[in-house]
Amino acid sequence: MSTPSPRLALGPLLGLEHPLTYTVLFVTNTPVTVAEVRINQGVASATPIATEHGHQVWRAEWPVQQSQQATALDYSVWLDGVQAQGVDRQQQWSVECPGLQDNPRMVYASCNGFSDPTLMKNVALPFGLWSTLKTRQDTQAFHLLLMGGDQVYADSVWANQPALRNWGSKNRADQVKAKLSASELNAVDKAFLQLYLERWSQPDTANLLARIPQIMMWDDHDIIDGWGSYSPEFQQCPVMQQVFSVAAKYFDLFQLRGKGHNTNLIAPGSPHRSLSLTLNGTTILALDHRTERTLDQIMSPGHWGDFIAKLDSCAVGDLLVLSAVPVVYRDFAAAESVLDLTPSNEELTDDLKDHWRAKKHQGERARFIMRLLNNARARHGRTVILSGDVHVGCLGVIRDNSAGQVVNVHQVVSSGIVHPAPNPFQWAGILAITNDRQETLDENGQVCARMLTPFGSDTYLRTRNFATLEQGNDGKLWVNWVCENGDQPHYPLS
Repeated sequence: MSTPSPRLALGPLLGLEHPLTYTVLFVTNTPVTVAEVRINQGVASATPIATEHGHQVWRAEWPVQQSQQATALDYSVWLDGVQAQGVDRQQQWSVECPGLQDNPRMVYASCNGFSDPTLMKNVALPFGLWSTLKTRQDTQAFHLLLMGGDQVYADSVWANQPALRNWGSKNRADQVKAKLSASELNAVDKAFLQLYLERWSQPDTANLLARIPQIMMWDDHDIIDGWGSYSPEFQQCPVMQQVFSVAAKYFDLFQLRGKGHNTNLIAPGSPHRSLSLTLNGTTILALDHRTERTLDQIMSPGHWGDFIAKLDSCAVGDLLVLSAVPVVYRDFAAAESVLDLTPSNEELTDDLKDHWRAKKHQGERARFIMRLLNNARARHGRTVILSGDVHVGCLGVIRDNSAGQVVNVHQVVSSGIVHPAPNPFQWAGILAITNDRQETLDENGQVCARMLTPFGSDTYLRTRNFATLEQGNDGKLWVNWVCENGDQPHYPLS
């Protein structure tokens, strides 16, 4: 009688790190002595890197020697000598490693969840776009999946945990003094673990996370809605800090595949978690805009130093910069000014103060933009900002003509792959309190930012979507949004 296949509690989750090394993370919930990943004819031992609430987290890695042509790598997970099933019920997965001269095919997505449980009830196929992406992957494999924030929605933890619900009902003075007990904190910790186990175990999601290596960077809903945009007194209070520590632990474990092991970190040992990876001449720079975020800053001085050093080292090829919140978007400044006058403004304005164009972030935004433009001018390559957060898709451009030669930094927003777009009433409200007029960023009128309209769509894609980035035979980087409503917007970036 054959031994039944053990089933993983989560995974496998495929990653790509520097130098060209694939990583596999998986979770078991039964005792395992020896775990390994078998790739083609090779074997990579898996190492346990954490044990949480009866679940063991394993990590394996194997370096890849690229060939001239793309190579299919087939792998499987073995537990104590028995081939395991992933949470997608498969036992083997294939990943395509691009050839040395290939332009990597990439897909970008964000907002993988629901901020309100009632939203899910109103969506016929909550994870339908993951099924669409799987069909695409079955036809022509992507080499990287970039995920730009809100990979899980922790809103449910705050709503369902009795201790957090009770804390949320207190007045502000009592909230800042309160602290979770050891048992309450343990329950919150377990809830965050379950959040990842459930969110990433949807069949199509799980299958793709096993087949396309991912680079992930978090945003506020991976912690709490609006993290970094509250008063110092509130954000530094014990409960907020306790929950942040739990959220960070699981982000480090699952999205970074073990922070202490991840070789993509641009400054290991620093508080921030910014990442960088170069694949076939394209550099991906994923910036952590949550860990050190406050009302007065998005990146700390130390983080800025690390960012500038990394930017200066990027001297050739294309650069993709992940900024979870869009840098070029509608202007909420007028609405922010009005709400700042209300007595309970903090509860109303955290989303507004999240935006790069919030009053206290505008100087840092200008500095950020000028750094990207200077680098783009010196590098002679494309620079594309990839963003999410706003639950619509759109395209923006920052154009610099100050030196007599036009330099563009484009921004692609794709949001969300699961979270619904604003309904007509909500969108009408957004339009009423914001504007998207062209913005001038220097006194000579040579640096401007504005929204563009992709071919085949309106300026704003008010439908769930993800975006693919593929270089065409014309040498342009083609951005193609895949929309739930059937629209197929696209735009070539020169």
